[in-house]
Amino acid sequence: MNKTERICVGKFSAAHGIGGCVRLKSYTEKPENIFKYPLTDKEGKAVFEIVKKHKSKDCFVVAIKGIEDRNAAEALKGVLLYTEREELPKGQYYEADIIGMTVRGNGKEYGNVMNMYDYGAGVFAEIGTNKKDSFMFPFKEPFVTEVDVESGILTIDVPEDYLEQ
Repeated sequence: MNKTERICVGKFSAAHGIGGCVRLKSYTEKPENIFKYPLTDKEGKAVFEIVKKHKSKDCFVVAIKGIEDRNAAEALKGVLLYTEREELPKGQYYEADIIGMTVRGNGKEYGNVMNMYDYGAGVFAEIGTNKKDSFMFPFKEPFVTEVDVESGILTIDVPEDYLEQ
């Protein structure tokens, strides 16, 4: 399977105050780990030097070198933050590895992982061959029984009646 070299580890979610601070949402397993990695935009062209100011309810408030006022901070809203795969812990898989995997289980093939979502109640994988026939499935044990990144296969255990409408 072709592994993405750049992994999304967070996002600037909103400006905070008038002094150029920004709210940063971390996607790392331990949220504070995001401060261990060099952060860039998707292309790796913009480098963000951040300093943690404080932790908020579900994010961090950070200062960014070169961002001095609220207008500049607001321009960063929605910017996804990436780091090189080699910077991250070895032996783990990431969302970028999961999206596109073939999904099998219960003697069937269900399509591919089309996307991943976390609405606060846990991570869900969107599985199918297109938006019309896709379904949301919890991405956790006991529903996900194997993640084989090398072969690109995600094995799931679909409970009886789960897909019936």
